[in-house]
Amino acid sequence: MEKIYFSPGTDCLNAITDTLLKARKNVRICVFTISDNRIVDAIKELQNRKIDIRIISDNDKRFDRGSDIDYLTRRGIPVHLDLTSAHMHHKFAVIDNKITITGSYNWTRSAEKYNHENIVITDSKTISKAFIKEFEKLWTETEPLNN
Repeated sequence: MEKIYFSPGTDCLNAITDTLLKARKNVRICVFTISDNRIVDAIKELQNRKIDIRIISDNDKRFDRGSDIDYLTRRGIPVHLDLTSAHMHHKFAVIDNKITITGSYNWTRSAEKYNHENIVITDSKTISKAFIKEFEKLWTETEPLNN
């Protein structure tokens, strides 16, 4: 299964939230930033369902207007930040170690309203294994966000 979505418009947003909400065990999110409250609402629902969630984000984007990174940390979701001078510019998530969301789409309102972006959702085991490996590598190279 491969599905491809484009923005502007709600196709990417809906595909991300719908796919996240299918999680039964765990979600690994590695994104430049999160500032779309509709995606945050889906993450909160996962947390309420006791899904194991971990997030990696870029340290510079944490302070952008509308960023939800600190909020998610205050809710008790483990968040790590890339503290290098370069940007952690990934935009991917792996759900239950088997479904991968990836593409250029930033998890922001601007991406949904204005930007020409894309996501691909796949259940390829090869792809999910590669993204899980990258996530775990980055998790050890990044720092926990402590408020």
